Amino acid sequence: MHMELPTELLSKFRRGSILTQTLILITITDYAKLREMYGQSFVDLLEKELRDSLAATAAGNSSRNTEILRLEAGKAALLVPQDNNPADIAYEYKIQAQKDLEPTMLRHTGLGIELGMGFAPVSSGRSGEDWGTALGRALRLARRMESRPLDMNELSIAGRFNTILVQGWVSAHYQPILDFRTDTILGWEALARGPEGSTFRSPVMLFQTAEELGRLFALEKLCREAAISNVGELKDGQKLFLNIHPKTMADPDFSPGQTLELMEKYNLTPDNIVFEITEQHSVQDFDLFYRTLAHYRSQGFQIAVDDAGAGYAGLTLIAELQPDYIKLDKSLIDDIHKDPVKRALVETTATFADKIGSRIIGEGIESRDQAVCLKDIGVHCGQGYFLAHPCCPKPDVNEECHQLKTVGDIASNIICSPPVGDLAKAPHAVETDCLVSTAHDFFRKTDTFTNIVVVKDNVPKGLVMEYHLNRQLSSQFGIALYHKRSIDAVMDKSPLIVDMDMPVEQAARTAMKREHIKTYDDIIVTKKGQLYGVVTVQDLLNVLAKIQVEMAKGTNPLTGLPGNVAIEQEVESRIKQKRSFSIIYGDLDHFKVYNDTYGFKNGDRIIKLAADIMSWATRKHAPQDARLCHIGGDDFVLITPPDAVQRLCKSITRCFGRLVRNCYCQEDQQRGWIKAKGRDDKEREYPLVTISLGVIEIDGPCSLMEIGERAAHIKKYAKSIPGNSVAIDRRPAVGKVDAAVCK
Repeated sequence: MHMELPTELLSKFRRGSILTQTLILITITDYAKLREMYGQSFVDLLEKELRDSLAATAAGNSSRNTEILRLEAGKAALLVPQDNNPADIAYEYKIQAQKDLEPTMLRHTGLGIELGMGFAPVSSGRSGEDWGTALGRALRLARRMESRPLDMNELSIAGRFNTILVQGWVSAHYQPILDFRTDTILGWEALARGPEGSTFRSPVMLFQTAEELGRLFALEKLCREAAISNVGELKDGQKLFLNIHPKTMADPDFSPGQTLELMEKYNLTPDNIVFEITEQHSVQDFDLFYRTLAHYRSQGFQIAVDDAGAGYAGLTLIAELQPDYIKLDKSLIDDIHKDPVKRALVETTATFADKIGSRIIGEGIESRDQAVCLKDIGVHCGQGYFLAHPCCPKPDVNEECHQLKTVGDIASNIICSPPVGDLAKAPHAVETDCLVSTAHDFFRKTDTFTNIVVVKDNVPKGLVMEYHLNRQLSSQFGIALYHKRSIDAVMDKSPLIVDMDMPVEQAARTAMKREHIKTYDDIIVTKKGQLYGVVTVQDLLNVLAKIQVEMAKGTNPLTGLPGNVAIEQEVESRIKQKRSFSIIYGDLDHFKVYNDTYGFKNGDRIIKLAADIMSWATRKHAPQDARLCHIGGDDFVLITPPDAVQRLCKSITRCFGRLVRNCYCQEDQQRGWIKAKGRDDKEREYPLVTISLGVIEIDGPCSLMEIGERAAHIKKYAKSIPGNSVAIDRRPAVGKVDAAVCK
């Protein structure tokens, strides 16, 4: 049947200088069904991503100006130089496009995607045949090939792939994973690489071809051998992250225990290995996925769910699996420092992970701002090009990554309650080879300790509470079973361990969320991962109780300063004593914009910074009877003799203007402004937070209402002055007999 050549095809695909080219046709199978079920906008998105993927692959193959033509609904065509077998060329474009479209398919449908592929050579040197005829003939051939199933035997690429397996031409590159909380390397992810300079250099081509040929397990086994044999020394607690595909469990060559044998050969233990299972794969076959997890966990390996957020099942799947690590997909990390919705989502996910005992790893970190943002919102670990590119031998993270300072790091003492490290007591620590009998004797001979911290090189590995040990040993065969064994047989291998800078209220909330039998176990406190001390839950509760008492007295729980009741009492007392005094009203400018952009947690830190600076200035420049109070929000009142006003205001504005810059990211610090939405929901540039001080003087009988009215005027004037400002009311003092009337 004759098929008319589309006019656009002839105009776009013109004869080139290259004698022989390849026409490639890539199609979205089930296009009509997808449009019917998910709408036109969804299939339009798929088509756009398909064209973008084909263009990117062409550019990577030195064909930068290649035209991508929408032949008809769901079909894209392109013409590329024929520098290889045409089937192999088309296959490379198909595989890469499937990878690029898969996240969108999974996010919207929960299904993967299979693209159709057609191809044909187009020769401009065929005798007696013009370019249009040659192109039409190639298009008809490509359409026929696209309509039938792919035969891997037609691809010379299959033979080259099998040669790679036989020759073992697969290497491993390693990318470090940084623990944000201890500033140390948690481990490295091993990433497979094929022969340099070949199509199979890309792991996408390697694994997609292996799946098509039914050789997944053979390839994965080869990659695992390369990763384990070349990783080198791992320090205590460091991990090697290995990717596994659930389908390997169904491979006829699968043999349990091979990984353990390989590890023993290179002096590794299951504790060193974390297996990553991609969430995108997991949703395809739940039964196979769970069997994979059960197999490796039974051998002592840890599990990570990779690409979390890219798959369809999302947090529900993670909640059921309760993996040891959750690796967030790069799509959630991109621009997270600019996107408050992504920031809130990841912050909530980090809290969720803490509750189920998992740790979050942010993948695809490409900038310092992203890394600082992730660290600031509580993400445990990070990985990406900003930290280090994958290479072999395994690299350290870039030096710049060791200097990541969040707003919380800069103002670590600016918190609502004291850090838990202030309450920590000296621990009694033993090494893992200590005998249970030794620990039992220790508890019997001392009343000072109710716990023993088990360490290795001063890094906490477990906790033994006296009452738990007594319960175990008092069972029918407890003494016989445990007395001569090492202490790691009875210790809690997952005690609550917190950093010394964690606020008391956060540590108490975390402790109360533990399983019931461990609710009142003591808490191990560390400093940069090293044992620092222990603290009891009762000590935490005692501190919180004191805070509640202070709140009942009118003390602000954030700053610890007295509030409105104290202000009224102080003012009335001074008026009764006929004392002349000044009131300095402090108010933060542009605070709401900062709070909305950086979050409430960082907003509280700026309020505490202002309180600390005003407290310091009061101690340095005012007499002992001066009184600093916190009205609430970002408003402060400082009551002082008039002769101290100038020195106080000068110190407060200068110090605040210098230190508040530390509460911003490096980019905002350098610019001196932030871009954000105001109360009118319009985006504009806003200055950094400043402090405005309005000063009035009281000298005689007057009411609190009169003081309030005068203060409102001077505060408004002070805030009208740009930057850190001081406005002193030059009118006669409030209450002075000959005071002029305010007009």
